[in-house]
Amino acid sequence: MTMLGRPVFAGVTAVLVAITSAPCAALRAEEKAPLSFIDPADGQLDMSDFLLKHKGALPVPIVITEPAVGYGAGLGLLFFSGPIAEEVENTTVEPPNKSPPNVTALGGMYTQNGTWAAAAAHFHTWDDDRYRYLGAVAKVDAHLDYFGPTSQARAYTLQGDALLQQFLVRLGNSRWYAGARYVFFNATSSFAGGSIPASIANFERNQRIGAGSVILDYDSRDNIFFPAAGSFAELEAQFARTGLGGTQNYDVYAARGFKWFPLARALILGLRIDTKFSTGDIPFYAQPYVDLRGVQKGRYQDRNAITTEAELRWDVTPRWSLLGFTGLGKAYGRLESFSQAQNVTSVGAGFRYLIARKLGVSIGIDVAHSKDQNAFYIQVGSAWR
Repeated sequence: MTMLGRPVFAGVTAVLVAITSAPCAALRAEEKAPLSFIDPADGQLDMSDFLLKHKGALPVPIVITEPAVGYGAGLGLLFFSGPIAEEVENTTVEPPNKSPPNVTALGGMYTQNGTWAAAAAHFHTWDDDRYRYLGAVAKVDAHLDYFGPTSQARAYTLQGDALLQQFLVRLGNSRWYAGARYVFFNATSSFAGGSIPASIANFERNQRIGAGSVILDYDSRDNIFFPAAGSFAELEAQFARTGLGGTQNYDVYAARGFKWFPLARALILGLRIDTKFSTGDIPFYAQPYVDLRGVQKGRYQDRNAITTEAELRWDVTPRWSLLGFTGLGKAYGRLESFSQAQNVTSVGAGFRYLIARKLGVSIGIDVAHSKDQNAFYIQVGSAWR
């Protein structure tokens, strides 16, 4: 299912008022450097100081061309904080601390077929990146298509509220992290016309997913937003149980990995593999699917799915990058065997601009094509999550 089917988000706000500290606050405001959107290191447009020193938000316009929900628009806001913000107060160069910043995200979107979603999320690290936390909440009303073995689209509506909580701990001084994840999704689904596709077994209009996961991560990326070197890998064993708040019992075993190879000073090859295998009474909308840019979300869906992708990036200048990508995937297991399942391919290109050098945050657009489908995406950093 689309990112609408995996809602991820949580936000926290706080206000502190101290009347007696007003004179000191005014003095600090006078001493703070004036706001500038020009990086003194290269004279280019840059939002590092605005995001870190002045606690501003990075607005991310959401232009939706996803075939699953039609055209639409939305807006996301990203707020950055943490030790990296403190280090840049007195420097104009790259901060020595490579710990990722804390990030709070707020967003919402609406599409032409009536699909809408709102979400909030927070990512936080402690103790020099020894502990990592991710929390999220979301509400979604999605109008989607289900494709069975006949490949004929059947319209359905999926509404619900979601919660995600995740906590990871670094193993010793290694680059490995271990921990747990919990997902709760209270969903209501219905098909247009009221009839249920024959390929869906044990359909229930009202369902809850309560799933706990054991997570093992490896992270050696030089930057979590737009890496130029290093690797990220994740192994997950997810167990959905009625005892965890759900109405269904099923398991999902997933493995994904990303690797970036610097081929030359400005040429980087990225490789991706993403696999999911499910067993038990998994809801039709939660089944694994082929996830490629340019391919309709949920179009190729079954008990299991595997996706591979390669991306070649050229850093034309320290700020501007061009990239091209292609991918291959298939979904199989219950409707079709691995050998019978269709090979799904996509191809595309894009660009990025390094909008916040001290954070390593870039923003740009990807344009992708697959069989009978075209789409473009506004991206913050890498498309691989």
